[in-house]
Amino acid sequence: MAGELVTAEMVARYRADGFVKVGGLLSLAAAARFRAAALAVMESREEVRSGGEVFDQHVNVWRHDAVIRELTLLPRLAAAATALVGQPLRLWHDHLLIKRPHGNVSTEFHQDQPYWPHANSPDPISAWIALQDVPVERGCMTFLPGSHARRDLPAQNLRDAGSLFGLCPDLQWEPRVTLPLRAGDCTFHHGRCAHMATPNLTTEARVAHVVIFMERTTTFNGAAHVCTAPLDLAVGAPLAGELFPDV
Repeated sequence: MAGELVTAEMVARYRADGFVKVGGLLSLAAAARFRAAALAVMESREEVRSGGEVFDQHVNVWRHDAVIRELTLLPRLAAAATALVGQPLRLWHDHLLIKRPHGNVSTEFHQDQPYWPHANSPDPISAWIALQDVPVERGCMTFLPGSHARRDLPAQNLRDAGSLFGLCPDLQWEPRVTLPLRAGDCTFHHGRCAHMATPNLTTEARVAHVVIFMERTTTFNGAAHVCTAPLDLAVGAPLAGELFPDV
């Protein structure tokens, strides 16, 4: 299954918990190569969608950088995501998430999907790829197992530690799973699985590349988003075509 990258046990765990760790998606050499390309993007691109003090974000890098495009469209990455979801997928977008050194700010608990202009998309999935070692001190991810069952929540503020828990107070008392990653490791998480990332207290930038997939049934719901703003889509239009390729 997915070249033995994803096992049946991992599929079951993902569907129950809303996330799973997949080790060794990339070799150390490949992770280093992609990290160097990511840092070059950070230095060269002017259009940074800043997360304020939380992170620097570069969206749809695959359209502009040949090296990052290789990673975003990596066949084994798409195969793993498809195996976990169990249905055909398209690319929604990729983005680099870079936490600069010596940053004492967390990315607070939030779900991703409320930010997206998606309809008919019950099971989107994100691959969060570590391009260098990401211990807790460098900004690794923590997940709330089973929180992907909360599918009706509005967007939360990832800068406000109380935002998600103000909407769902009971989630504050649920167990939390923190997953440090080695370079080349990956976590997959459901678009409704609540997660956060710790601050980067180290001397190196934390560089993660995130690739987001959506079901091929996904349509545009009319909400504003940077990826659809230039497209003049009608509500109900499929998110498809060369900008959202099948994988």
